[in-house]
Amino acid sequence: ALEGANRVAGIVRAMKDFAHPADSDKTTVDINHAIKTTLEVSRGEWKHAAEMVLELDDTVPTIDALRGPLNQTLLILIVNAAQAVAETANGHKGQIRIATSHNPQQVEIRISDSGPGIPAEIMDRIFDPFFTTKEVGEGSGQGLAIARTCIVEQHGGEIFVDAAAQETTFVLRIPHAGATS
Repeated sequence: ALEGANRVAGIVRAMKDFAHPADSDKTTVDINHAIKTTLEVSRGEWKHAAEMVLELDDTVPTIDALRGPLNQTLLILIVNAAQAVAETANGHKGQIRIATSHNPQQVEIRISDSGPGIPAEIMDRIFDPFFTTKEVGEGSGQGLAIARTCIVEQHGGEIFVDAAAQETTFVLRIPHAGATS
């Protein structure tokens, strides 16, 4: 019972962090904490499909970010990864790996999955609004378009798929709070 109560308390804390009121101004965000919170909120989506591997760099600096859109972007990418892994699982768990790192200008987040990959012929369309590979009624085609808007337009960063990786790896780069122009 104590373990269950602690789990519920953890979920409530994560939901409070995740559902932070929509800010019109950027605030200081610890990206590793944002990832952990989003994982807690999305646990039901990935826990049966994938083993979660975290490689979070404890030295990653904070970023100035719109907390709500950033959390939504992380959620979109984690849920998409879980769905991709589930497509090819055949009763076995796949893997989702999330890693953070940084350089003098940017914080980098890499979200990889062991799903089927993205066909080369659609790679240039994946961030287009309304583009989806899902069946009619299953996907809106808005997830990756929202992620792109958040990272590129709202945060001055970049988002792309690392085609050199053996797994599907989405890479997000966001200027960190101490970066100089």
